[in-house]
Amino acid sequence: METSHDLSEVLEVASKAGHILLENGAEISRVEDIMARIASYYGVDSGSFFVLSNGIFTTGMADKVRKSGGQASTYANVEFIPIRPIQLQKVVEVNQLSYDIASGRCTLPEAARRLEEIRTRPEKSAWEQMAGSAFGAAGFCAVFGGGWMDCAAAFTVGLLLYAFILLVSGRYFSRIVSGVCNALVATLLCLACYRIGFGTSLSNIIIGSIMPLIPGVPFVNGVRDLANADYLAGITRLTDALLGFFCIAMGVSIAFLVDGTLFDGMIELEGIRVNPETASLAVQTLAAFIGTFAFAILFGVPRRQYPATGFVGAVGWLLYLVLLRHAGWSAAMATLVATVIIGVLSRAFAVREKCPATVYLLCGIFPLVPGAGVFWCTYYLITSQFALSGATGFTAVKAAIAIVLGIVLAMEFPQRLFSGRRH
Repeated sequence: METSHDLSEVLEVASKAGHILLENGAEISRVEDIMARIASYYGVDSGSFFVLSNGIFTTGMADKVRKSGGQASTYANVEFIPIRPIQLQKVVEVNQLSYDIASGRCTLPEAARRLEEIRTRPEKSAWEQMAGSAFGAAGFCAVFGGGWMDCAAAFTVGLLLYAFILLVSGRYFSRIVSGVCNALVATLLCLACYRIGFGTSLSNIIIGSIMPLIPGVPFVNGVRDLANADYLAGITRLTDALLGFFCIAMGVSIAFLVDGTLFDGMIELEGIRVNPETASLAVQTLAAFIGTFAFAILFGVPRRQYPATGFVGAVGWLLYLVLLRHAGWSAAMATLVATVIIGVLSRAFAVREKCPATVYLLCGIFPLVPGAGVFWCTYYLITSQFALSGATGFTAVKAAIAIVLGIVLAMEFPQRLFSGRRH
């Protein structure tokens, strides 16, 4: 263990690591653990870290650390972490760096240099993100019952939607306005496709197209934070997720009202429809794989982990369908069991690939996220079908609760079951 480092230098490196982790989608417990691991190795065992969903407080006192002289007597730092698009590759790289430090393979100056390289590494290219949105929209359109032409329409809308996000809303709008406008643009594009005969199931086209907007990251991380007793951060992130769902609902509502005004009447939808073209288990499993794979691109997952994330999502969705269609289980119970399996697979891949389980869990859970429920609840509400709106909304809430319980249960399994360690 290295012990002769300046207190402020050590805690600055730990703080920088925490900053990168928190702004790129890591859960609170991981941020605190890695910061403490870095500080402890370099001799600062008294480093005190208080991590919130969008801030890090770091303090330390020299008389409580191993030192060789010349250190600052105290250290205190407060960092605000803005909400921004996540890049899980950076979480993976900082996580690996922390293990390199703990095993003695990285000096303090080298750690600072590597953290700066990670921080400044560019996001995925624009074309790659647009492709991820397009394939994700098409894949989830099939998952929720769309036919081949519906998937083609969703692919087109997903591509144009992300171009709008990259060129307009992501640059010039506030987060709330951006959320509403993104859903508005996506729904208007879907309505335009349907009006010209591009696709036959408007509802499935819209559901697939808005899936890239679903706030699955704050939802999953909020649940994990609550499970780790980080109640303040968990509630904050879940509130952020609810705000994201509300923005989507607002955008969809405005689009339908605009379309109804322009065409002297709102389009009447017939309810949930499953196209036999994509209803088979084989096609559904493939669609879930493609959709999850595509979302791994959007979330900045390392490229070599794309197949594993797709596999986790596909297995979870296949299990859900088997339990729902062939075992006669309720949707909520099938969602609960599928979520547990996704969580277990995520932890198993995390050990095998030496990669945080968050990478697989955040992407793999998306086929089960009640995006369809959000759409139908909104549609029935704006068409004054309040009983149906309440029923579909309650169903979506039950699915969300099942996901919460499934994640909590999966995270409770002892780590030795995945690592093979007995102690």
